[in-house]
Amino acid sequence: QVQLVESGGGLVQAGGSLRLSCAASGSIFSMNVMGWYRQTPGKQRESVAHINSGGRIYYADSVKGRFTLSRDMAKNTVYLQMNSLKPEDTAVYYCNAISDSFNAYWGQGTQVTVSS
Repeated sequence: QVQLVESGGGLVQAGGSLRLSCAASGSIFSMNVMGWYRQTPGKQRESVAHINSGGRIYYADSVKGRFTLSRDMAKNTVYLQMNSLKPEDTAVYYCNAISDSFNAYWGQGTQVTVSS
């Protein structure tokens, strides 16, 4: 069983930056995909960015050029650096991992609020 713990959310003004961290309790070597989703009230959870086992990274169009996903295999941690934040980035951000046996894991979520 893998547990994911997010941190780094908070309140920031538009144009500011935040870095989210997702620490996994187990090794992330066995994960096919790791990434970040976000959700606002009344809307479906949407993919923000993810990295596959080959190291290829995908970004949602809405965050390309502003967000950067990275991982530290030694620390079993995935990061999301968010720059040039906009009010529409306000959401609860969730870390997600899919194992090589296709089990999906979610973190508890961290709130990001961007004020205008």
